[in-house]
Amino acid sequence: MTKPLREPLGLKIYRTVSRAGAPVASFALKQRLKAGKEDADRIGERRGVAGRARPEGALVWIHGASVGESLSVIPLVERLQADRPDYNFLVTTGTVTSARLMEERLPPGAFHQFIPLDHPDYVEAFLDHWRPDAALFVESEFWPNLILAARRRATFMALVNGRVSPRSYEDWKRQPNAIKFILSSFDLIIAQDPQNAERLSTLSARSIETYGNLKYAAPPLPGDEAALETLAREIGERRRWLAASTHPGEEEPVLKAATILKKEFPDLLTIVTPRHPGRGEEVAELCREQGLSCALRSKDEPIAPDTDVYIADTLGELGLFYRLCEVSFVGGSLVDKGGHNPLEPARLGAAILHGPHVFNFDDTYREMRRTGGAALTRNEREIASAARRLFADNKTRRTMTEAARKAAEAGAERILGEVCNRIEPALPVETPH
Repeated sequence: MTKPLREPLGLKIYRTVSRAGAPVASFALKQRLKAGKEDADRIGERRGVAGRARPEGALVWIHGASVGESLSVIPLVERLQADRPDYNFLVTTGTVTSARLMEERLPPGAFHQFIPLDHPDYVEAFLDHWRPDAALFVESEFWPNLILAARRRATFMALVNGRVSPRSYEDWKRQPNAIKFILSSFDLIIAQDPQNAERLSTLSARSIETYGNLKYAAPPLPGDEAALETLAREIGERRRWLAASTHPGEEEPVLKAATILKKEFPDLLTIVTPRHPGRGEEVAELCREQGLSCALRSKDEPIAPDTDVYIADTLGELGLFYRLCEVSFVGGSLVDKGGHNPLEPARLGAAILHGPHVFNFDDTYREMRRTGGAALTRNEREIASAARRLFADNKTRRTMTEAARKAAEAGAERILGEVCNRIEPALPVETPH
């Protein structure tokens, strides 16, 4: 019989310190609210105060922290709901954008709440109200109070599509007992790819399963049809391309690439969607430094015939711009952020360019490059060269777009089926509450 792990001293200290840190947690929430990162009408949920009554019957709680994770939750909910129609499904996320998406896209019988901050009182209030029978964490940062308290309440817990970034992996290796204890809370761990399975196996000292990235099964990003028509009318027949989810250090080479491309394609429109919309003015200043005229979507500035760069500094509209552009550079990849999800543009008809830092989706990008659906670009010259080829050769662009789409769709049903087949039999038999 395996001897149960003892909670490491470091975790006990963390829990004690975090309990005493209520004023700090409250201040952090106020600052986030001022910055537009919280929903004022639902701020109580971040303190564990429920925004609605708990429904009767068994409840499965699924947590996906941000937009990408929350989108991959939707097909998971739909498939599990088909197998367990009498269950209720609570989905939690931590960002305003993901909350909006969940309100719009969750199926009937599933509902959204914000996840509480990792303060013991907030977590206990959340769990006291919802009393989950099972808890599924999708990808997930490892918040100790949340995970350990959930383990004491839920009959079954799983980490699904598990991921540990190289940086987090190195950090956790310096706290081996703590992370091993946290991961022991999960009855089942499924990694999103072999690299993450290896990291999670090392940290947990147990065998880890992997069937592929659940984000393959996520639905396409939404896009408002009326807004799409308006933008298409403003742009007209102009050639355009998108730099999506960019970070500091990426806009400058993108804009330099745009300057190079404009010499050959004078009507070119470059669309930039900063990963953090609050950086719109910062990107506009970079445009001015490069001698490029720009318009900001957050200010309702129209796209004029002489607009070189359209800065889409708004929340939740990335799907709109992927639909508008047949060529997309996916950000977070020229700088060491690990790259953003290439499956989103692939599903919406875009040929994909990316930088060298793609460890968040390493297998996905590698498979897309292997089949011709994506191209690696390391700097402004390579970005401009790749975009020029795609602008000039319709056949190459269509072939690349189709390869990306097929890569995105090929594994979706298989991965979702295998993950759900592994989870569903382990869910507890429904019990009355």
